[in-house]
Amino acid sequence: MRAFIFPGQGSQSVGMGKALADASPHAKQLFQEVDDALSQHLFRIMVEGPESDLTLTENAQPAIMANAIATLRVLEKEGGLRLADKGDYVAGHSLGEYTALCAAEAFDVATTARLLKLRGQAMQAAVPVGDGAMAALLGADIEKAQALADAAAEGEVCTVANDNDPTQVVISGHRGAVERAVALVKDHGIKRGVLLPVSAPFHCPLMQPAADAMEEALGKAAIGAPLLPVYANVLAAPIAAPDDIRQRLVEQVTGRVRWRESVAAMWDAGVTEFVELGGKVLGPMVKRIAPDATVRSIVTMDDIEAALAAF
Repeated sequence: MRAFIFPGQGSQSVGMGKALADASPHAKQLFQEVDDALSQHLFRIMVEGPESDLTLTENAQPAIMANAIATLRVLEKEGGLRLADKGDYVAGHSLGEYTALCAAEAFDVATTARLLKLRGQAMQAAVPVGDGAMAALLGADIEKAQALADAAAEGEVCTVANDNDPTQVVISGHRGAVERAVALVKDHGIKRGVLLPVSAPFHCPLMQPAADAMEEALGKAAIGAPLLPVYANVLAAPIAAPDDIRQRLVEQVTGRVRWRESVAAMWDAGVTEFVELGGKVLGPMVKRIAPDATVRSIVTMDDIEAALAAF
């Protein structure tokens, strides 16, 4: 069995999508569709930068989605691949869950782009800049990370935001609490704590205003039944009903990204091959979670041709 997986924020880089658009009119058309949906020259920012503009959450989220869906579009239009024939599940990390739903045709491209633009804006606006923070805990499992977060909170918000793999957990919350957690890592048997260069404390209760904004937007969005079940971040389990998708995407804004559990659950369900579209971030995590899994990352035209030959 095969799962198609889609990366989250942090996988953006200036120049992304250029080679694909130069090589394929189908990719170029996809990037134009996203620009039209947003009434913005997003693709120009993706190709030319500046990096500070691309890194803005409201730009990075739709850009990462566009890059992954353009990769899929080339596979479909030029390679004749059908997602429903070649995959059993889809999943994505944080914003990648929207990309996964777009790939599985639960959302159209324009709707996905607009939702992610709004999501980025709402997440940025939820907490004043500087009030929140996130930190990666290296050499930490979920139990150690939770104990550390609880010890550092001291009445503020400090919680596990991303359970990425058996060696990396990300915490999120008020800046003071997260900084206290980083200072306490050794006391909790954790190798290192590294503050992340993010502009807001994602996936924690401080994001509730953004969750409210997404609840309103998703309530108006057309959501169809996906071609394949999607593993929801907040459940680490597959869902397919449009109302369930809507609810879980709202919960995801403040909830934990249960990526380690999602990959483990897919492996237990019989998935032996994971194909990451538009990035090379999730593959190493998958290997740390399910060492015997086959992992393929598809980013370039060469990757696309190799994948089409293998599928």
